[in-house]
Amino acid sequence: MNNQFRNGNDVKSEKNDEKFSSINNSSSNNNSNHTSAATNGETTRQNSIERILQRKQRVYQLPRNQKLAKLAMYSPCQGNQGNCRCTGWKTPEENRHKDVEINYCPNFNEECRNTNCKHGLEMHISHLNNITDEQINELLGAIVDVENLYMSMIREDDDDTKKVYAYLFRLLRQCILTRTQAIIRGPLGDPPFEYPSISKAVTNFVFHKYNHLNQTDFQTMTEVAKTFLHCLNHWNFEAPSVRKDLTHEDASTYKINYTRWLVFCHVPAFCSSLRHFETSLVFGRTLLKAVYQYVSQQLLSKCKTERDRMPPEKRCVLAQLPKFLESLKHEVLNDESVIWDSNFKPTMQMILQRNKRQNEGAMTAALQSNKKLTDAKRHKKESDCEDLSDDLVLRAMKRINDTNYANRAEVVFPVNAPRDEAAKAEESRREIEFHVVGNSLTKPVSKQSMLWLLGLHSVFAHQLPGMPREYISQLVFDPKHKTLALIKEGRPIGGICFRTFATQGFTEIVFCAVTSSEQVKGYGTHLMNHLKDYSTQRGIKHFLTYADEFAIGYFKKQGFSKDIKVARPVYAGYIKEYEGATLMHCELHPSLIYTQFSSVIRKQKEIVKELIAQRQQEVQKAHPGLTCFKEGVRSIPVESIPGLREVGWRPIHRAQRQSRPLEESTDPDKLANALNGVLSAVRLHSSAWPFLKPVNPVEVPDYYDHIKYPMDLKTMGERLKNRYYVSRRLFMADMQRIFTNCRIYNSPDTEYFRCANTLERYYQTRMKEIGLWDK
Repeated sequence: MNNQFRNGNDVKSEKNDEKFSSINNSSSNNNSNHTSAATNGETTRQNSIERILQRKQRVYQLPRNQKLAKLAMYSPCQGNQGNCRCTGWKTPEENRHKDVEINYCPNFNEECRNTNCKHGLEMHISHLNNITDEQINELLGAIVDVENLYMSMIREDDDDTKKVYAYLFRLLRQCILTRTQAIIRGPLGDPPFEYPSISKAVTNFVFHKYNHLNQTDFQTMTEVAKTFLHCLNHWNFEAPSVRKDLTHEDASTYKINYTRWLVFCHVPAFCSSLRHFETSLVFGRTLLKAVYQYVSQQLLSKCKTERDRMPPEKRCVLAQLPKFLESLKHEVLNDESVIWDSNFKPTMQMILQRNKRQNEGAMTAALQSNKKLTDAKRHKKESDCEDLSDDLVLRAMKRINDTNYANRAEVVFPVNAPRDEAAKAEESRREIEFHVVGNSLTKPVSKQSMLWLLGLHSVFAHQLPGMPREYISQLVFDPKHKTLALIKEGRPIGGICFRTFATQGFTEIVFCAVTSSEQVKGYGTHLMNHLKDYSTQRGIKHFLTYADEFAIGYFKKQGFSKDIKVARPVYAGYIKEYEGATLMHCELHPSLIYTQFSSVIRKQKEIVKELIAQRQQEVQKAHPGLTCFKEGVRSIPVESIPGLREVGWRPIHRAQRQSRPLEESTDPDKLANALNGVLSAVRLHSSAWPFLKPVNPVEVPDYYDHIKYPMDLKTMGERLKNRYYVSRRLFMADMQRIFTNCRIYNSPDTEYFRCANTLERYYQTRMKEIGLWDK
């Protein structure tokens, strides 16, 4: 295999040595370079990935003929009516030193150097003439990945790692020959491999361990956790042959996880043709426990060496990392730790405490800075928002439940009845039933459940003609999928096939259909409501689904939206994607019972209507007119008018004005002393020189033609001595007149204008310091 590969690519070996040397620092040498991986590995890894991407971009920009020549080296010959065994065009001997990617575009008539082929280049690309540029670029990207894998494989010393590279090399090589997508199948299984994931457990740990901290410290520990997960996602784990400290059983388990990590996490990071998964999202406690001691030691060493080079905002995070790692170590080693419980949820008390701490600082500041506004709003709320008495509500409920209620027909069958009203009535009469059924490979499945699954398969196949029957069978009978079946007269007439990802907190809806003859009866809405209740009871708060153009309307009616509020890393790699379909999301509220939701809302509406009707009967009472004015009374309090309170009028409570330390009602001498202090400070300011005395009309002849009410600091001082300023408002008005006059007479680009602005800011600051400023 290696000889065959090199026959067509010897000309690149020297170039590839340089081009992919960085890959060996990040994708091989797992045996000896882990300290470097902990410190410089991430930079090297990122550099190598960027260089690979740059090379792919150069290949994508080649002329089409050169692209085809590159593809020909990896394409089977079509000569001899497709019976030629040559798997790739070999460069002629005279052109061995030339590179198709740089300076060589071979003639399509040049013969292949393979002695068993001898067909021209054109025979290796005849089947590629009709493919699009996008498909060509996809194949070229896979070729670059194959060459990277080859270079990594021949440089790798560890036998286990080399076998993985060889397997992936053969897989991608075959995918290029057959022009298919690379899919990894086999005994390794499919990600995720363990529940809960490392990411979920670390999140649980932060909430469980640091929930008592204030908001700032809690946010710091959250950043520490993110840093730890980021390092873990980019870590180069040791090869099994290096781990001499493991028992035979642990070594066997670690070898499996190491192989999974290489195949699904490490290699796909630089081979984009393979699907990439984050380590922290697909692995759980088993892998973390096996590598934790070594990883934590290297991270602590990194903290010591790089702390001084980090920016200040990052240093506080690194300072908390040793404490975080030590605390997490106990939870990793503890088999009974709650962070590894797949059903772990923060208690309501934790959530309330967290929300309280998040809002504590902001609310305190708001109350202090806007106390007057808050008081006014509180008075308004107390006066306008009055709770009804329980007796009044009970009378309204008794009234609408009365058999003689005038609007009884509207209550039972309202004009705008919910879509699932008829379906709920049928369910109450036992005419329809709802059952969650699924297949199992480990437990016996009842005959009834299997018959229902077969019936649901027929419903989905008939109502979803665009879906292949084999694909429907694969999902409906998959043990990981379940189906909520709508049973009528003993047979399924509709259902929703779904898969729950408990660790991710969402359910994927795969198929949803109702037999055409039973549609427009509210069954679809009632089905979805039952599924919502089924999910909330199991702690699931999110639905995700891909809807085609005909189903978008239905899902919108069920509360779905195109606005996805779930972070992409939560569902990426889990949910099945469909071309031409739209991803939609529905957020569930754990306190709602969706099958009863419409009834509760309708009952609340009727209670409100009855309360309004009762209030209308009360306010329609006729009160005698006022006669006091005929008797000579000039005015009366508004609240004494009969019937005014009954219609909802309430007196307006004005917020009490807060007293000032130096308000007008206080000692005049104290106020004068405070104002004198402000005036003296303003006079001594460096920007006060234009305003110290009145403007000289000889120097500025037209000044008093424009300024009718002049003012200056000398005049204000004289007025202050003469006790003119009996209130702060008079003082503030004169000071403001100085600045206003200056801006009226002088243009903005003058020194006088700038002095006025500067001095005004200083004056306002001084007034605020002594509590005399309220603007």
